[in-house]
Amino acid sequence: MRFPVDRFGRFSLSALVLLMMSTAAHAQQAGDTTSVGCGPPLPRMLCVDLDGRPSIDEPAGPFTYQWHMGDGTTLTGPTVSHCYKERKNYVVELDVIVDKTGEIRRGQKYIPVNLVQQDIVDFTPSATRVRVGEAVSFTAPEAQLLTCNNVQLVWDFRDGTVVQGSKAQHTFRRPGTYAVRFSMRGYGSAACISSHCVSREIVVEQ
Repeated sequence: MRFPVDRFGRFSLSALVLLMMSTAAHAQQAGDTTSVGCGPPLPRMLCVDLDGRPSIDEPAGPFTYQWHMGDGTTLTGPTVSHCYKERKNYVVELDVIVDKTGEIRRGQKYIPVNLVQQDIVDFTPSATRVRVGEAVSFTAPEAQLLTCNNVQLVWDFRDGTVVQGSKAQHTFRRPGTYAVRFSMRGYGSAACISSHCVSREIVVEQ
């Protein structure tokens, strides 16, 4: 995230850009039981980079930057990086200290950091190691494709069973390691029509 400073030392809101990466996953057609291009879930994007340079308020001289990150953390410097522990919305407040006079210019910028509005392709199993005949529950409480409509959720248990829905339960009848796949596809752009999937391994013991 970078934003410039105008000739009077004010930070430009119109040029503020939040660099967020979506957790895009490998594509797979819903119900596909042969594709091998379905990897593990990507980590949530919980980190941001902020840049307060360049400061060109020449009469005032150089600044010291204090960033209040919205989660109780305060960082100092013209550029900072920070990783949040929770996926939620934050507001970063930037204070500027004029080094020459010690003047504190509070609230020079309030920056919304939205960690909720990102695509998430992920699911959670109730267990990753079970015995034959023991039921496993699968849920996807955070899964979302923000720009897609009528998103379908498909569970491929890799033993010939494929079901749809926001949650599922499955019982494996044979021992082995099953890379259970969860795929999402919807309507909208081309990226919506081509489903996205992730996999997590379930070990089934005798």
